[in-house]
Amino acid sequence: MEDSSATLRVIFGDQLDIDSVLLREADAKCDLIWMAEVEQEITYVPSHKQRIAFFLSAMRHFRDELIRRKYRVHYHELSAQPSCDRASDFASLLKQDIQRYEISRIVVVQPGDYRVAVMLEDVADTCRVELQILEDTHFYQNIAEFVGYARGKKSLLLENYYRGMRRKHGILMDRDGQPEGGSWNYDQDNRKSFGKDVRKLDFHPWKNTPDGTDEAVLRLVDERFARHPGSLSGFQLPTTRAGARRMLRHFIQYGLPKFGTYEDAMLSAEPFTFHSRLSALLNVKLLNPRECVDAAVAAYHEKRAPLNSVEGFVRQILGWREFIRGIYWNFMPEYADRNFFGCREDLPELYWTGRTQMNCLKHAMAAVLEYGYAHHIQRLMVLGLFALLYGVRPREFHDWHMAMYVDAVDWVSLPNTLGMSQYGDGGVVGTKPYCASGNYINKMSDYCGRCPYKYKEASGEKACPITTLYWEFLHRHERKLQSNMRLKFAMKGLERKKADAKEFELILKRAKDVRALVKEAKL
Repeated sequence: MEDSSATLRVIFGDQLDIDSVLLREADAKCDLIWMAEVEQEITYVPSHKQRIAFFLSAMRHFRDELIRRKYRVHYHELSAQPSCDRASDFASLLKQDIQRYEISRIVVVQPGDYRVAVMLEDVADTCRVELQILEDTHFYQNIAEFVGYARGKKSLLLENYYRGMRRKHGILMDRDGQPEGGSWNYDQDNRKSFGKDVRKLDFHPWKNTPDGTDEAVLRLVDERFARHPGSLSGFQLPTTRAGARRMLRHFIQYGLPKFGTYEDAMLSAEPFTFHSRLSALLNVKLLNPRECVDAAVAAYHEKRAPLNSVEGFVRQILGWREFIRGIYWNFMPEYADRNFFGCREDLPELYWTGRTQMNCLKHAMAAVLEYGYAHHIQRLMVLGLFALLYGVRPREFHDWHMAMYVDAVDWVSLPNTLGMSQYGDGGVVGTKPYCASGNYINKMSDYCGRCPYKYKEASGEKACPITTLYWEFLHRHERKLQSNMRLKFAMKGLERKKADAKEFELILKRAKDVRALVKEAKL
């Protein structure tokens, strides 16, 4: 006869926090810790092989740590053969075990996915058990606090929110209550391209050796999910708490000192440059945001990293990460279906294959396919930019992002993709669409010099597709964009372009040709 337990404490794959309130409140002898690997969570979007491997290996390591700490753990593990699984979806497995263990109460930490939260409520109602949702103490701010902050505001500006968080938590503040160094942010110092400096820089990338658990999972993924996108050869992320902390220390020593200055720069030969790649570890909670912020601030005070780098890193975590989580829960579920520009295009095939002659897209997609990663400018100003200009449905772009990036969790992906990248929310997250011509990519990268397309040209067979589509985008949405003060100079530029009617007709013709090439996978 099975042991019975009144309380089932459910841990999801993005909640691998050994200091979680769920575990702190658990009765290690009586409560049952429940975790599950299920096919549905891997296939509802066609997940990148490395995304699958990272989550499964991190979960298995976490399970083993719980067992070492004497918790009662019930863990569903995927096998190489789908026919051996008890169920392919989370809800079915959970319902079976509620009955099997005679559960009267489910306890969870707030999920990071609205879809999962709805599923839990449905399971609890169907099985007639109590559902207790605990506040997620991993974050600096809880959801109710953000909702209160947002209430009554006509617009939600990151800068205002970020300053408030700095003040509240006393981070990078001097004794007089002013920002360290006299400025709230150092964006103006963080937009340098590599240029000739690259010859003098040592990127010192993080390298990780898979352990036995990692290798077993890699074999499983290679066998069971062979048709999923991406490669397993570049698997480098740590999947344990100890490994995550080592990677943080590595970034603080080698990446942080130059991170700020070059955070917006792109380089063909270095997909990571000085970026931390800690986002996946933060998003599954193998790292805590406080330890990351504290480590960076300590490096500044100990003169191991300059203020512009430290402030830029802190802003990403204390500002942006907290802000978009608040946006997600404040506006869901209707937020997911917003489509400000009414975009209708399918996501181009190149986003799955990486096959294109466009050098910027080729290099960004090579990083995604090889590592399940691209840094924020590659995501926003290459991959996101092309999707925006082409007119991809924002929700479809989000689904692709969820599939292809190791660090993608719904609460963080949706506001970043649908909101900031595709402007599908009409200005909730960002105050303007992030649109640009090929000139921006040329300025911030070495991509354009080796590209068959000419970034300065908007018409003709050699015209850069991004430059062409940029002008078509402004023209297509002119009525919606003309009132946006942050696009004032762009719209003036459009006026000048349209003054030469014959030339502008050639631009529109080139745009039509580009769209045909995209659909034929010949761009």
